[in-house]
Amino acid sequence: EIPFLNTPILPSSGAAVTWAHHAILAGKEKRAVYALVATVSLALVSTGFQGMEYYQAPFTISDSIYGSTFSLATGFHGFHVIIGTLFLIICGIRQYLGHLTKEHHVGFEAAAWYWHFVDVV
Repeated sequence: EIPFLNTPILPSSGAAVTWAHHAILAGKEKRAVYALVATVSLALVSTGFQGMEYYQAPFTISDSIYGSTFSLATGFHGFHVIIGTLFLIICGIRQYLGHLTKEHHVGFEAAAWYWHFVDVV
């Protein structure tokens, strides 16, 4: 049940980070902050669901090759989601403080590219 619920969340957060990028390019600072809040919120929900999935799983990392493979793959992905979430929180703070403009936002673009990588992986 949880993997099914979690499946659309990260791609939706990818759409939200794209919304933030378009808002930055259009000079709409508040809209970019809202989009980044939406992105981070979806990321936190996804991370929470992954934690619930670990808690409810009928196996552990030491039970079998399946448990080991599952834990390694989803743990690796979860680690990248957490790192990307931290990047986006920093970008949200910087956007709120007015540090990102349509001419100067390379840090945000790097975080957005990383976030899209996390969506794919």
